[in-house]
Amino acid sequence: MRRSVLRPAALGGLALVLTGCAAAAPAGDEIAGSLTVYAAASLTASFDEIDEAFTAQHPGVEISPVYDGSSTLATQIAEGAPADVFASADEATMAKVSEFALDPAVFASNTLVIAVPAGNPKEVSTLADLADVVTVLCAPEVPCGAASATLLSAAGVTVDAASLEQNVTAVLTKVAAGEADAGLVYATDVVGRSDVASVVPEGADEVVNRYPIAALQDAANPETARAFVAFVRSEAGQEILADHGFGAP
Repeated sequence: MRRSVLRPAALGGLALVLTGCAAAAPAGDEIAGSLTVYAAASLTASFDEIDEAFTAQHPGVEISPVYDGSSTLATQIAEGAPADVFASADEATMAKVSEFALDPAVFASNTLVIAVPAGNPKEVSTLADLADVVTVLCAPEVPCGAASATLLSAAGVTVDAASLEQNVTAVLTKVAAGEADAGLVYATDVVGRSDVASVVPEGADEVVNRYPIAALQDAANPETARAFVAFVRSEAGQEILADHGFGAP
């Protein structure tokens, strides 16, 4: 079980490394064992590919990914969930588990888009339109919800959401199924999708989510956890993330 007593402030501060190169991972034959990676739902497709690339280099490693809203994952980590690595969709959520996270580093960035069903039947084109159609949003306590609230507030738009979801995947699922006319999701969530379309709203470039990753202090396999973090931040990992639409750290 993880300790529930927080470290002193001087030791528990969150150190996010925004630039610089990641340390090289050890050779493949030195890395082995199981690895549990907790990652934001918006990272699902990219981290599935990263997992494959990492295990191709280190065939002795078996990765078990867990995808959900960052705040849900952070709560589970704080309660003692057996995670080795945590990748959050924003820095604020990583800060909530700073006493468990070892040297968090920002590895990617993302912005919001308006997602609509394919063909955009309600002809949604602006944030203001969201107030007049059935709109689903992420709950305010999760990163995509906090970003959505910031974006809507800056635009002076108030939306009475049909539902507030615990992760961005749930928002996109409802839009794709036609259960909602629109929703705010990350730009990366619509990449490669034919069942939804997207509109880049005005001001989206000013609301940027920065994604930090960290090995956790109670990781069962700390060497492999560090190697995975290094791989995500390496050129190979960054190329995969870029292919999925993520911006640079």
